[in-house]
Amino acid sequence: MSKTTRATDHLKKAGVAFSVHSYDYDPNADSIGLQAAQALGEPPSRVLKTLMTLVDGKPVCVIVPSDDEVSMKKLAAAAGGKSAEMMKPAEAERVTGYKVGGISPFGQKRRVPVMMEEAALAHDYVFMNGGQRGLQVKLDPRQAREVLDAKSAPLVTDR
Repeated sequence: MSKTTRATDHLKKAGVAFSVHSYDYDPNADSIGLQAAQALGEPPSRVLKTLMTLVDGKPVCVIVPSDDEVSMKKLAAAAGGKSAEMMKPAEAERVTGYKVGGISPFGQKRRVPVMMEEAALAHDYVFMNGGQRGLQVKLDPRQAREVLDAKSAPLVTDR
């Protein structure tokens, strides 16, 4: 497995401090994010998943803890739209240039607005997809938000 991807190149060029961590990716896992957290030995709240959505028909990248679900109502409101829905996997791959299971918010083929769950900013470090299946980058969530020019808001469903 290559430790250099468009995502890691993007972070290097931006001067962001990060470390690369690989794990055995299970394509049959019920939740890719939860499987990554377990494989890395980290709490799911620190392992963030990258989801591609459509808000009023326009692509929006959403970053939330792997043990949470996006509230489409909260996402739409935070992004200034009326409705939100998940993007179809084939479209997500086309927009990002990454394969599902390896979609990183960093170094996507097409720049789209990024929304980040604000609770993730409470951690001193988080893991995010490094641009391929089984590859995560560990970094400061505030630096991630800055380099992605992401807007943070409460985006997850209430437990």
